[in-house]
Amino acid sequence: MRTTLLSVLLATGLTAGLTACSSSDADPGGDGDKLAVGVMFPGNLSDDGFMQSGHEGYQRIEESLADEVTLSKAEQVPDSDYQQVLTRLASTSDLVVSFGGQTDAVVREVAPSFPDVKFVEIGGPSDAEPLDNLAYYDPTQAQGGYLSGTLAALSSKTGKVAFVGGIELPAIVQTAEAFAAGAKAAVPGIEVLDPQYVGDFNDVAKAKQAGLALIAAGADVLGQQLNLGHQGLAQAAVEQDALVVGGPLAKECGSEDGFVGYVKEDTGAELEHAVRAVLDGTYEAAQVPFGVGAGDATDIVACTDDAEVLDALESAKAGLASGAITP
Repeated sequence: MRTTLLSVLLATGLTAGLTACSSSDADPGGDGDKLAVGVMFPGNLSDDGFMQSGHEGYQRIEESLADEVTLSKAEQVPDSDYQQVLTRLASTSDLVVSFGGQTDAVVREVAPSFPDVKFVEIGGPSDAEPLDNLAYYDPTQAQGGYLSGTLAALSSKTGKVAFVGGIELPAIVQTAEAFAAGAKAAVPGIEVLDPQYVGDFNDVAKAKQAGLALIAAGADVLGQQLNLGHQGLAQAAVEQDALVVGGPLAKECGSEDGFVGYVKEDTGAELEHAVRAVLDGTYEAAQVPFGVGAGDATDIVACTDDAEVLDALESAKAGLASGAITP
């Protein structure tokens, strides 16, 4: 059995933001036959987005696989600590999962030093070359962006839509491009304003400012790839009689003001897949997409009963699932 993460951290003094858990709080190391899984969440687990979705999967594993798995996690990790935290997790785990493309460079540095540990990066570059022990799980945010653009264009009254992203990472830029492609395919002639990147996925004030600027430029429906920041977009939309396509957590229609629908990107399902793949021996160090048609990890919820809109979304989903549409 591997030494538990918590005991190592207590010995070194690095405990902030890290926890160990198992089926028994009194015995965080669990049974020696259990799979030891360490997970790094760089962001806030209540971010109403990518990290929270991943953490919900973590909690499902705690409930459903307590007899087979012990879990440790690090949360709200600053980028300057990525290497140290990933090294700690790898030294005590059989599987290490890192959330977010912003961690990619460090994951690629750490993984070769632990050849007997399996690594998975969720949300990394879709064109990255896997290593011998590093798999990439792709939430196919671009597919979600395409669906978001479809819904935005079909919901627009001004004929102008726009996209707001957080950090200008390759995957986010690709999502913005897919949003534009989806909008133009759904409504030829629609004007897609230049995307705005606010530099942070969780800054509500910056997102609101970007939203207000885009609405002032004529956009009346906004797509986004944000976490808490989408709350700022919703505030701008409510104030200016516009709409937002939410996500990646799908909410009940009508439960929040300002939203015309939600793109669902279940990163927690990807964490569950990683754990089960190691348990059943099917883990592969490969690029693994989790798009439309691959389970239910990616989908869209439209808050409308307009048959034209719903039919267009179903057609787009079918094209994405078959590969006829490749954003």
